[in-house]
Amino acid sequence: MVGEIQMKKHNLTEIQYEEALQTYSENLALEPFQAELVKLQQHIERCKLKMIILFEGRDAAGKGSVIGSVSRYMNPKHYRIVALGRPSEHEKTEWYFQRYIKNFPHGGEIVLFDRSWYNRAMVEPIFGFCSSEEHALFMKHVVPFEASLAEQGTLLVKLYFSVTKEKQAQRFEQRRSDPLRQWKLSEIDLQAQSMWEEFSRTKYNMLQATSNEKAPWHVVRSSDKHKARMETMKLILNQIDYDGKNRALDLASDPKIVFSAADELAIMDKYNNFTRNT
Repeated sequence: MVGEIQMKKHNLTEIQYEEALQTYSENLALEPFQAELVKLQQHIERCKLKMIILFEGRDAAGKGSVIGSVSRYMNPKHYRIVALGRPSEHEKTEWYFQRYIKNFPHGGEIVLFDRSWYNRAMVEPIFGFCSSEEHALFMKHVVPFEASLAEQGTLLVKLYFSVTKEKQAQRFEQRRSDPLRQWKLSEIDLQAQSMWEEFSRTKYNMLQATSNEKAPWHVVRSSDKHKARMETMKLILNQIDYDGKNRALDLASDPKIVFSAADELAIMDKYNNFTRNT
């Protein structure tokens, strides 16, 4: 009865009403973790720590929505979301990492990169935006670059969001048909499905070459956006201890959603017949 009244009041169809209820329920489930993220941010601010979180993955993997959920209740004075576009002609003459370093956090700040310097490991070589020599040079230097960050006290969290080919196609279609999302659909998006295997091989090589003890990759299955949001929050909260941590909150990762780089490589070996380099 209450549901029928609400549907009529807001002029909703039954499907829209059920979707609204589900969204409300999912948002409630995230709030305890978002409250902990606020505590984590306050701890980072008080202790003048620096945290960088990289959000990587294929187009339509859900990176943007996860970033929105992670940062929803954070103090905007002490975090930034960085999503860099194509480099300018001037930036193309600089050291590759330079324009990213310009956006690094100062003490007490968190920076969330919506795509990062790993563009050179994934997107750029596939679409010819860099030469093979530039790609090889990046792969040679990125691990020591990140090791230097860690040694100097920057907390680096690397997240790769893994979506199925079918779910990616579904999300592209939603972008195409929804006037509120059409701006998200790019020419590169339209090529992503046909280049699925090439992206898979590049992902494999990147994880294999750049995941290490000081800067490991965490792979998050993101076909279910709600689970991806929750597991991402858990991953971030598990990076350091912080004041006021809720010990009763379960921060254990879901093994069906979160994978180490080694486990992801093993799965890709099994189902794609990829062979690891030695």
